[in-house]
This record gives sequence, C-alpha cells and structure tokens, in this order.
Amino acid sequence: MKNIFISGSMRIKNINKAALERIENIIHEQFTILVGDADGVDASIQQILEKKSYKNVKVYCTGDYPRNNIGKWELVTVQTDHKPKTRLYFTAKDIEMAKHCDYGLMIWDSKSTGTLSNVYQLLTFQKTSVVFVNKLRKFFNISSFEDFESLVSIMSNSAFEKANKKIKLKEKIISNKNIQLSLFPEANKANALGLPKAAPLRSAPSGSR
Repeated sequence: MKNIFISGSMRIKNINKAALERIENIIHEQFTILVGDADGVDASIQQILEKKSYKNVKVYCTGDYPRNNIGKWELVTVQTDHKPKTRLYFTAKDIEMAKHCDYGLMIWDSKSTGTLSNVYQLLTFQKTSVVFVNKLRKFFNISSFEDFESLVSIMSNSAFEKANKKIKLKEKIISNKNIQLSLFPEANKANALGLPKAAPLRSAPSGSR
C-alpha cells in the first residue's frame, strides 16, 4: 500500500478542482494519506477526507497534541529538541512524512517556504512530488534538482528573497544542481558564477498520478 504525503501552503484555504481530482484518485486507489496538522491546506485536506469518511489517513504533528485532527485519525507524534512553535519545530513532522511516503502531492501558492522545503526534502530522499501551482492552475512533476530549480523560477523576486532568508534557497540550489542564473535578481553576481541554464520545467501530464 502506497503512502502519499499531501501538503500545501497555509494561505490556501480552498482546494482547486484539479487538485481535488488528484485527491479523489488517491482515495479511489485506497492509498494511505499522510497529512500534517496545520491550518490552511492541511486543515482543508482533512475536512475533505472527513466528509468522505476516508479512513486511510495518518495525521502527523510535532509534540503531543495536534492543532487539527478533524477525523480523529491515527496520530503520529514527532518529538524534537527545537524550540516549540518555531519553523524548525514544525518542520520536524514534515521530515518524518517525507521519510515514510512514496511520493508527495503539494499545493503551492508560489510563496510558501514550508511547501517548497517539503518538495526539496523529498528530493533528498530521492522521491518525486507532483506540485500544483495554484496561481498557474497547473501540475508539475518534480523529480530532480533541475526541476526544483525551475519550480523556484516561478516565484517573484521578492518572494524568492524572503524564501532565501528563511531557508537559504540559493545555497540549496547551488549546492545540488547547475543553477539557472536568471533566477537571481542580482544579475551581476549571477553572471560571475558562469553556470549553465537549467532545463525548462515540465508540466505533469493530466493523467499522471
């Protein structure tokens, strides 16, 4: 039985129809869904699964008590030494879901560093994500660091810089794959690196997972 890690941006409250269809496919296949306890997409996914009375669900939370477990599903608690309510504290549960899933379904607002970190974490475990970019209404398969680099290129300059401060995004890209120089606002610095451009991002076929 496959485990599917579903995650997304906290700013997204309503799940797009195309993403809902993917979730319906997962339910039809009776896969186990791994979902977090946060507000936003996590809570919206939980509401959808609860309405469908779907039982193959595991809710992951950091610490002993979840913020959301709407369907009272099996709870997986993750312990960490990080300071409570910090980004690293909540990230601990995401890392565990990435470890235990077969692939990820991510719903991204093209800004959220949490969702982006999950995509990156899955790649470090050599796992694929299907990412629905909310503003484009498109799915993208992310199975390599070239794909990740191109996904990041969707971000605005300001969103990229905020993400870079939070999760050292430039460092992640440069350390793992040839960097597409146009991603960086500081063109003079980028050009000085002399690195080749990445391949274009590939849309996920409508019939894929």
